[in-house]
Amino acid sequence: MRTSYLPAWTIGTDCYTKVYEVVRRFGTKAAVIGGKTALAKGYDVLKAAVAGTDLELSAPIWFGGEASYENVDMLMAMPEVSGADMIFAFGGGRAIDTCKCAADKLGKPFFTFPTLSSNCAPCTALCIMYYPDGAARDNYYPQRCPNHTFINTAIIADSPVEYFWAGIGDAMSKEFESEFTSRKARETKNITNTPLMGVTVAPCTTVSLIENGAKAMEQVKAKTAGPELEEIAQTIIITTGIVSNLVVGSIQDPPYYFNSSLAHAFYYGSTVCEGAEKHLHGEVVALGVLVLLTLDGNIEMRDKLIDFYKSIELPVKMSDIELDLKDIDKLTDKASTFIEWGKAPCAVPYEITKEAFKQAILDTDAAGRR
Repeated sequence: MRTSYLPAWTIGTDCYTKVYEVVRRFGTKAAVIGGKTALAKGYDVLKAAVAGTDLELSAPIWFGGEASYENVDMLMAMPEVSGADMIFAFGGGRAIDTCKCAADKLGKPFFTFPTLSSNCAPCTALCIMYYPDGAARDNYYPQRCPNHTFINTAIIADSPVEYFWAGIGDAMSKEFESEFTSRKARETKNITNTPLMGVTVAPCTTVSLIENGAKAMEQVKAKTAGPELEEIAQTIIITTGIVSNLVVGSIQDPPYYFNSSLAHAFYYGSTVCEGAEKHLHGEVVALGVLVLLTLDGNIEMRDKLIDFYKSIELPVKMSDIELDLKDIDKLTDKASTFIEWGKAPCAVPYEITKEAFKQAILDTDAAGRR
């Protein structure tokens, strides 16, 4: 038996007016959790939108600052969380993944309110977990994706531009990583319709990012919720999330994982490197995409992306993320410990060696410097 869940979402500057209509069937008490800044930006907007209904919002609850199991346990122990009918999560990826993990463990309906357009965490059945010190830890797989995602583009437009920018970098990985990990399965006709749908949808992300990314960046800098900003926000949060939910079959028999590979392995490796660890997830993943394409021999696409990256100042070489080339061994050793390296059920079309990966980093750096 196989079960798949796809995202549901509402997007727009007034999307919180739909919240009560969507959530009322799940109960009347919501635990509202998130990052401090996210709650400051969104809580009162939500409270005004549900005023006059029987929906009771908890006081704002800070998620703890890191997507760690320690913070998950802390939230689960709170009476206002364990006693709620549903969980509302405000913020970026780490806040949402923490709440997502807690909601799954508690068996509660879960709704997301992204205040940043930085990744697809608001609608995926996947949590990227970290140690309390920020080092990458492992993946946690909830039974389903969030019940609904509310994307308030006015709040997104007022978010720090660097998170929106990094979101473009993170979303750029979706087509190339899912193609890479599913290639062998597709060539041997050992892929079912569900993940095949995801791989087929994935190229939509690249097209949208290249066509709308620069204009959307202008709008977020101007704090204007224009059509290109909405298009990119939906691409980063929803389109990539749809792909993720289709290509991750962690609860299936047999399981499969065609979601991410070496671009994310590159990021996870960077979390133990001083300098690079200070840079945003999507910012580093964007450079990891170039490394993946270099290793895979797709130089034409790599160079096309380098041109696009330069137009919006995404990193194209190691020094852009303060990565010292002497740290490549440390980065590679850490990267090779993750599922994205090709560990079951993640697939790669051929064996990935540390030597080839390190050479791809050096070649990418040389191409970026040119």
